[in-house]
Amino acid sequence: MGRLFGTDGVRGVANVDLTAELALDLSAAAARVLSAQRTAGGRPLAVVGRDPRASGEFLEAAVVAGLASAGADVVRVGVLPTPGVAHLTAALAADLGVMLSASHNPAPDNGIKFFARGGHKLPDATEDEIAALLDADWTRPTGGDVGRVRDEADALRRYLDFLLTTAPNRLDGMTVVLDCANGAASEVAPALLRAAGAEVVTLHSEPDGLNINEACGSTHPEDLQAAVVAHGAAAGLAFDGDADRCLAVDAAGNLVDGDQILAILSLAMKEAGRLADDTVVVTVMSNLGFRLAMSDAGIKVVDTAVGDRYVLEAMRAANFTLGGEQSGHVVMLEHATTGDGVLTGLHLLARVAATGRSLAELAAVMTRLPQVLVNVKGVNRGGIAGSTGLAEAVAAAEAELGTSGRVLLRPSGTEPVVRVMVEAASAEQAQSVADRLADAVRLHLPLS
Repeated sequence: MGRLFGTDGVRGVANVDLTAELALDLSAAAARVLSAQRTAGGRPLAVVGRDPRASGEFLEAAVVAGLASAGADVVRVGVLPTPGVAHLTAALAADLGVMLSASHNPAPDNGIKFFARGGHKLPDATEDEIAALLDADWTRPTGGDVGRVRDEADALRRYLDFLLTTAPNRLDGMTVVLDCANGAASEVAPALLRAAGAEVVTLHSEPDGLNINEACGSTHPEDLQAAVVAHGAAAGLAFDGDADRCLAVDAAGNLVDGDQILAILSLAMKEAGRLADDTVVVTVMSNLGFRLAMSDAGIKVVDTAVGDRYVLEAMRAANFTLGGEQSGHVVMLEHATTGDGVLTGLHLLARVAATGRSLAELAAVMTRLPQVLVNVKGVNRGGIAGSTGLAEAVAAAEAELGTSGRVLLRPSGTEPVVRVMVEAASAEQAQSVADRLADAVRLHLPLS
């Protein structure tokens, strides 16, 4: 049996893979593990939030039941972005937080993410400890020892007020279009940017439980691109279902990805003296154009494995203040404990307003090199490091590309494939080199 927790919690089709029974048992186990880490007396406290998926309603009930049955008091915060739940977990001094969301996945999917005290994601060892308790016997509390449940009516306002306090300047006179993915940002993001002074046009901000991420949001920005141009807006922001990621669109309708957003924020924070050790943390998938731009600006780049949790681990280990992914997960550790799309969008727009420069002009600090990704199926994904023939093919490709390109081969952590990524000065060269390397993978890594 594989590991229960994936790179971002436990996820699957709601009521098939992720059942009410599993949600209840997981939550009871998490309460027992995380409450055991407490130093204070009294009952442990848990914060529970969700995105607007229909399945979140019954899964929330199961999670709350599991937590209370294990003796934890529960505060329900309702529909809120994932980083909002993390923030309130810290603000309410809770022992754990639980978020029900499948992020950018379609409506039938759902997931459970746990946060430890302080609003931090759990390390692998703690997740494995929770999974190990699922089938273990335990003594259930009774009477006055069972947990109590209450609703936090001001949860969204508290999160919004916090976000507003981080704004370095106002957005007066700026018109912005928001694509809220019919998700957790649908209420808080427009309210925040209006409070900051912007004129806001909203798209896909009427969640009905079934339309989350449906042809909208950060994975489908086409509506946003058209709307920004149609409204003559300065910029657009696209969130995913749980609003932990953000992509942007400039006034001409061009997409501004996570690498470009990180480049803009890196320069702003360095200028303000808030970029710790003049360093930004990214995954190995970040574009070479980003790395070249950071080098020119005197900013160091630290690489991690793919996944925002690995970015976070590297940031916390060295107290770095900024990191993120090409997908739009941006972590501003001086303000938040996890990626926060609404926070990211606010600070990106604040930079536009403060400089008086367009988003396109700011994003031009880096030139995105053409990037091609090929997934090679039906091969031995564990044999990359030991293949001399494959190493020679990679060396030849790197020699051809020189300093204007980059090659990355890695086994997928979620699928039985080897991912071949090539960046080059032209799309044609990137595709040609990627195809040749994919053939080399098939040749040198056959399944035995």
